[in-house]
Amino acid sequence: MRQLHRVNQYQRLWQLSQGKPQRMSVTAIAQRCFCSDRHARTLLRQWQDAGWLRWQAEAGRGKQGELTFLQSPEQLRQQLLTQQLDAGEALQALQVLDVHPERLVRMLRPLMGGQWQNQAPVLRIPYYRAMETLSPLHLTGRAEQHLVRQIFSGLTRFCGEDVEGDLAHHWQHDESGREWYFWLRPQLSWHNDEPVQAAQLAAQLQRIKQTSQGGRLLAAIEQIDAPHPLALRIRLRFSDYWLPQRLAHQYCLLTHPECAEIGSGPWKSVHFTPELVRLESHARWHLQRPLIQVVEYWITPQLFARGLGTSCRHPVQIAIGDPDELDALRPVDRSVSLGFCYLAPRISDHFSAAQARTLIALIQQSGVIQQLPLDEGLITPSHELLPGWPVPRMPKQIASVRLPDTLTLHYHLPVELHVMAEALVTLLAQHGCTLTCVFHDVKSWRDDIDLSGADVVMGDRLIGDAPLFTLANWLENDAVWCPLRPTVLHPELHAIACQQDATLRAAALHQLFQQLMHEGHLLPLFNYRYQVFAPPGVEGIQLNSLGWFDFTRAWIPPPAAADAVQGAPEPVP
Repeated sequence: MRQLHRVNQYQRLWQLSQGKPQRMSVTAIAQRCFCSDRHARTLLRQWQDAGWLRWQAEAGRGKQGELTFLQSPEQLRQQLLTQQLDAGEALQALQVLDVHPERLVRMLRPLMGGQWQNQAPVLRIPYYRAMETLSPLHLTGRAEQHLVRQIFSGLTRFCGEDVEGDLAHHWQHDESGREWYFWLRPQLSWHNDEPVQAAQLAAQLQRIKQTSQGGRLLAAIEQIDAPHPLALRIRLRFSDYWLPQRLAHQYCLLTHPECAEIGSGPWKSVHFTPELVRLESHARWHLQRPLIQVVEYWITPQLFARGLGTSCRHPVQIAIGDPDELDALRPVDRSVSLGFCYLAPRISDHFSAAQARTLIALIQQSGVIQQLPLDEGLITPSHELLPGWPVPRMPKQIASVRLPDTLTLHYHLPVELHVMAEALVTLLAQHGCTLTCVFHDVKSWRDDIDLSGADVVMGDRLIGDAPLFTLANWLENDAVWCPLRPTVLHPELHAIACQQDATLRAAALHQLFQQLMHEGHLLPLFNYRYQVFAPPGVEGIQLNSLGWFDFTRAWIPPPAAADAVQGAPEPVP
């Protein structure tokens, strides 16, 4: 980038005297700037015209002139960075960031949060880690799961505790619940402006069904076809009234058949690197248009320890702006997650059901969760699996059953489970049991992780929308439930899926989870307290069930309008 090169040349000259006036010949300046004498004179003229320095030459070959610096290289980089962002050139702006971290902190701070750039509203979020590739079939992080739902669409989409139409606007099934029709919205468009075709969607769903994850999720599906340009027909081997929820699952988000990075959601990915993720609104989205034009994640993890802060002081605490100045940010929303960290004993010849219930009783009676040395307000002990589904407490006498001499615990992220594992080692040692801990640096249990040696498993169960279906799908698909699936879970889950009445499905699922908790197979440990902070001037922030916020609802008042109504009442939605 030519302008950045000019700043770098200027900086080499400025460094000779650290910005103090100096006398130099044109030849010396040319050597310092790695250019010819003739080009050095051109640079001096351009820099003087731009107000960077003042150059007073003296007549005669080889004579020294006087340089007076009017701006520092840091000021010039800040100006260049701002100019490029104003022009919507975020990718070019990244090249300006090749400066010392302390200086970069000062440059970036005023540019985060909500901004108007080139007459368009832009939301910039500083982020603490690089993003995983956005493949709906292979995502584990909350941030990535949130992003794929902004970029890709499914036939249906979750909406609170239910589902609603997305690419499809209505659906129906026959009396047997085995033949379903999904009616597509007209004039659907991919992000590259190609029309979405029903045959493409049928082929993509068929491809998803061939994968291991999709195969379990869509096990009931026998055939998918497109009998009409605006209709999909799905035939099932057996009735499955979870089908609309299954098609809203992350695995069933539909990508372009020839380019997996292209979707049809409200936001299109225009740049995706370890340093910058940039989304732009999709002008032909089929639902409510986003109210901002650009969302950018600026990913500079090496800087966060030096004072920039991060969008996540903790992954459940999101700050749109600089969290080091949290007092200036306002808490715009907070909630307790439906999802939970859990402990799952794996009953076997070595670890009996009575001993599993003893372990759960010890955890409940010891108050170990309440005593975890964690940030105040980060977690809250789980008293309900879902609202209205209380976690049963084991009777005190159950804790008298002797534990095995040794147990092995396997667990994964988040970091709070490290602390919980250490607390369990101490607790079990007090009762004559040595606990060996095996940590897996993943965010969920994958099919390729060997849990055969685990007596106890701990993990984190994310629950987005449609919590009933999410819990049923957890039992159907997660590796932690493999030992119970063939004999206990599969018959129960099949019967629940075949139940057409949603109220009866909910009651049966509740009963199944109560049974699992009573028998010592599951103990919810704690829920997270989601929080999101935003600077003044960013509106419409509302937490979703993944602890993020819907980018289509956020909005940024224009600067003049924001100044005019300062101190006025809150806007009416």
